[in-house]
Amino acid sequence: MEQIAELSYALDTFYFLVTGALVMWMAAGFTMLEAGLVRAKNTAEILTKNVGLYAIACIMYMVCGYGIMYGDAISSWLPGISFLSAEDNAADLVVAGGDDAPYYSNLADFFFQVVFVATAMSIVSGAVAERMKLWAFFAFCVMLTGFIYPVQGYWKWGGGFLDELGFLDFAGSGVVHMCGAAAALAGVILLGPRKGKYGSSGQINAIPGCNLPLATLGMLILWLGWFGFNGGSELKVSDVGEANAVARVFVNTNMAAAGGLVAALLTARFKFGKADLTMALNGALAGLVAITAEPLTPTPGVATLIGAVGGLIVVFAIVTIDRIKIDDPVGAISVHGVIGVWGLLAVPLTNDEGSLVAQLIGIVTIFAWVFVTSFIVWLVLKKTVGIRVSEEEEYEGVDLSECGLEAYPEFTKNEV
Repeated sequence: MEQIAELSYALDTFYFLVTGALVMWMAAGFTMLEAGLVRAKNTAEILTKNVGLYAIACIMYMVCGYGIMYGDAISSWLPGISFLSAEDNAADLVVAGGDDAPYYSNLADFFFQVVFVATAMSIVSGAVAERMKLWAFFAFCVMLTGFIYPVQGYWKWGGGFLDELGFLDFAGSGVVHMCGAAAALAGVILLGPRKGKYGSSGQINAIPGCNLPLATLGMLILWLGWFGFNGGSELKVSDVGEANAVARVFVNTNMAAAGGLVAALLTARFKFGKADLTMALNGALAGLVAITAEPLTPTPGVATLIGAVGGLIVVFAIVTIDRIKIDDPVGAISVHGVIGVWGLLAVPLTNDEGSLVAQLIGIVTIFAWVFVTSFIVWLVLKKTVGIRVSEEEEYEGVDLSECGLEAYPEFTKNEV
């Protein structure tokens, strides 16, 4: 019995760490996707933002975020706060097993959680691309990853009032993806659109990205990383039931992405008359975001349909958000925000424990908290250090003004 308990502990800890590493690899996916969808003169800056935000997120979540999200709470609404609270619990393992025995290391849990908060912040990066000051972005990263994200994370995953209410979010369509989109929306509203994006007579001008092969690679890296994102959220793999559950989560995650890509590609073909690659990329991501709220209870066929609806919706969401002059260079607000909402609303379709009322309350609560607090932080930054580069710096590209170098120096000298 002792050997079985120790083997299960080791296996589940290892599984948690490996799936966390897959989620960490999603940082590369976001980086490549965004680098491909911005103009060449802004590439080095977007790369710097993504590697920087990952490191800042890790440090802030270690310092206080994890303690807020999973520490000793004051009430179901108000989390407590503790600093540097991540520690191992191997010495506490009840080797005889039992309901109260830990089944993986606390440090494995911390690692898995910290890569999630970095994912939420990565969503913000693409939406504010090409015109935001680098250090203002990093300052906001400190606040989102250290304080804003952990509070709403506590309300659901830390056992707070949303969890008590019955709000369901398996791997984070709301806690991670809608959270990132809400923070991005607040920033974009205060930041304003890129110069030349919208004409004086109301026309919308396309600003193509510089490297679609790179953007496609980024999407495929994200697709791969999502198996860790959703699969790791099952938390265990060391018995037959859990192993079967993990297999179902992997399959449903894959099928939802496929459904989203095909649906977005077909929708773009009928709407624009062309097979728009960028819509196909965002369609796959929309399918992944949609299934993240509940990847266990659907059948593979239903998971494909949930993803397909996400792929259909995201095309119209991107177009609509553009029409109301919210400039999002990569479509992050549509993919992670609008489709995050769809994923949460789809949960009761396959999970009998799901309640539409509870899902709606969770959606409104998470969005309101993140949007309002993020808006305040962005506004303070705007009034103090400023959040937008000068018009001249934007024209020349933020690579030189913010980073002092160019990603493609031989190609950007004469770029307008």
